[in-house]
Amino acid sequence: MSAPPAPHGSPMSPGRALVAVLVLVPLIVSFALWAFVWPAARTAPREVPIGLAGPAAATAPVQDKLTRAGDSFDVHRYSDEAQARDAIEQRDVYGAIVVTPDGPKALTASAASPLVAQLLQTTVTQMAGGSAQSDAPPVSDVVATPQGDPRGTAFSTSALPLAIGGVAAGTLIFMLGLRGTRALVALVSAAALIGLVATTLTHSWLEVLGGNWWAEAGALSLSALALSSIVAGMAMFMGTAGIGIGALLAVMLGNPFSGVTSAPQMLPEPFGAIGQWLPPGAGGSLLRSVSFFDGNAMTQPALILSGWALAGLTLVAVNGWRNRTGAHSSSTSPEYVPASAA
Repeated sequence: MSAPPAPHGSPMSPGRALVAVLVLVPLIVSFALWAFVWPAARTAPREVPIGLAGPAAATAPVQDKLTRAGDSFDVHRYSDEAQARDAIEQRDVYGAIVVTPDGPKALTASAASPLVAQLLQTTVTQMAGGSAQSDAPPVSDVVATPQGDPRGTAFSTSALPLAIGGVAAGTLIFMLGLRGTRALVALVSAAALIGLVATTLTHSWLEVLGGNWWAEAGALSLSALALSSIVAGMAMFMGTAGIGIGALLAVMLGNPFSGVTSAPQMLPEPFGAIGQWLPPGAGGSLLRSVSFFDGNAMTQPALILSGWALAGLTLVAVNGWRNRTGAHSSSTSPEYVPASAA
């Protein structure tokens, strides 16, 4: 009787396992701290788009002051307050400074970014020479956060659990052995359910969102599908390593670089821009657009999320086709009979 075949690979020795733990754990912690803490510690304005409205002669001194501030702001000129308000509602700028005969006035959009709104208000106050609350210039919040989330903290906090939910859905579908058409149906159905449940909680119960209910559900579902499908697709081709890469894109990189808690232009370059091409960043931007800005500036994040979802679903479909083709070949090929058995 021949000896049984040797197992594929061998377990790591206790000594090597100990070394691996002592090396990998600090590396993982260091990477997590870099990804989450470093952007927060380096939060600062970097070419944040704002408007400047008023007659050219009156706005020139303000323009000079903003220019001397370095690259903090990307200033867009508007002839009057009405144009500046329209630009804010279209999500072209985060806010604006309006020069009036009585002094500067701040137009903010706390729904776009409470942090940028506060920054703009502080900037206008400093320009007006005020320091106390009584000396602050007038401020008009053009697109305000909803009453259920006046500081925007609930909205920004929701990004991480939604990302984890997308990764969990893709992981479960892979681990439960769903493949091909069943996996595709499960991914789309799970994403739709995530969107419905999340909208019910955030819009109907907590009143964190304030736009069209079904548009918000669609945005949340698309975000979930982008994450779950890419995780499931990579896992079907790469095994558990694909799950790790998906978690890396969604949680370890996508969430801290999404700019949901501040704004992409407040993060160190180029990570704020990179974050908008990952599902959490694109999902946050899309949800802001449909919830607070009547869908303005939603095209780019919707296309990015659709691209991720299409890529993930394609991987799942190709894997299912490959498995069916392999099974068909095995069932139709003639059985090999050794010569000694003839």
